[in-house]
Amino acid sequence: MRVKVLSRNPDDYIRETKQDLQRVPRNYDPALHPFEVPREYMRALNATKLERVFAKPFLASLDGHRDGVNCMAKDPQSLSTVLSGACDGEVKIWNLTKRECIRTLQAHEGFVRGICTRFCGTSFFTVGDDKTVKHWKIDGPGYAGEEEPLHTILGKTVYTGIDHHWKEAVFATCGHQVDIWDEQRTSPICSLTWGVDSISSVKFNPIETYLLGSCASDRNIVLYDMRQSTPLKKVILDMRTNTLCWNPMEAFIFTSASEDHNLYTFDMRFLESPVMVHINHVSAVLDVDFSPTGKEFVCASFDKSIRIFPVDKGRSREVYHTKRMQHVITVKWTSDNKYILCGSDEMNIRLWKANASEKLGVLVPRERAAMNYNQKLKEKFQHHPQIKRIARHHHLPKAIYSQAKELRIMREARWWKELNRRKHSKPGSSPFVSEKKKHIVAVVK
Repeated sequence: MRVKVLSRNPDDYIRETKQDLQRVPRNYDPALHPFEVPREYMRALNATKLERVFAKPFLASLDGHRDGVNCMAKDPQSLSTVLSGACDGEVKIWNLTKRECIRTLQAHEGFVRGICTRFCGTSFFTVGDDKTVKHWKIDGPGYAGEEEPLHTILGKTVYTGIDHHWKEAVFATCGHQVDIWDEQRTSPICSLTWGVDSISSVKFNPIETYLLGSCASDRNIVLYDMRQSTPLKKVILDMRTNTLCWNPMEAFIFTSASEDHNLYTFDMRFLESPVMVHINHVSAVLDVDFSPTGKEFVCASFDKSIRIFPVDKGRSREVYHTKRMQHVITVKWTSDNKYILCGSDEMNIRLWKANASEKLGVLVPRERAAMNYNQKLKEKFQHHPQIKRIARHHHLPKAIYSQAKELRIMREARWWKELNRRKHSKPGSSPFVSEKKKHIVAVVK
């Protein structure tokens, strides 16, 4: 005679202490849970709706400048310190934690055209319309009175931009040409030029630190190698590029901000065609900056808005605007990947959340678990039509909305015109040109 006996291990269902959670047995057999997917879909839909409800990205406005903010720089050693330069030659150093200005310098006569910090975070450089490069200490003096720069270099032409090397005591300026300077010398180590037009922006590569790129007013993006003291290659676009920014995680990738309302992400090894064209702005894009993760970037535009783009997507995931914000000249993404700073024409610096619906402050473990669970659900159901529609919907100012609508109609009209021309012409005489290759004129090596 066979007897079946129930055998249970008390460790599976009895708590060791009263503080432990009760163990709940659960059967994961899908046959017992026929409504699991519909239930998860409704949770994902509610999470997407709540994300839009709680999307309040604006945090603070830093006012104190007496003219439009023209450039900004981050302190590499301090998350809370930001430097800004205005159109009246004034430089301010801000403490983001206290949201107040801690120092003000009258750096230049006329515009402050560029500002950059040294890699060690102890000093910074500025260039202005008065043809000078000035080197300043970040920490102020212990006495009151007018502050003097550590060094001043008087140039022959107006400098329009500056950037510091990421590891060495070397910086680059641009204007009539790109000059590489040693901090201890008053004349450039070498001068790089290709063509005769003025150069508006120069940026060092953060990974391959001897590489740098520049944007010229003759529609060129030129890449240089500091070791060879020669230009490597250049790509000529349809319209002028205002600035570029290197991806901090991928050495060969950079994104350029163009006058034709678009941004172009290039791989410097294959300049014949951009990796991605980002097309949501309705006016010239004036500045761009990557997030520290290299997965997203933020851009500032003349259309009075800033947008956040994923690197691999052509459309923006977020657009920020206010009624008072005018043309946005400069933008920065903070080093902790949490905040975005933008400086605009009406003398204000605005602080935004990088993730519009993120809750700031300390999260209890249950909150964090719920947040991670909702995020995974949104990723799982992101391609469902209703969830996709809610996630993509953004309220826009009337001017931007109507201008975007007009541009869309013009783009469709061009597409139909090309289609009709191709339909009524000899096969092969009117080839199809992709959107990526359409804006590239030539690549010169």
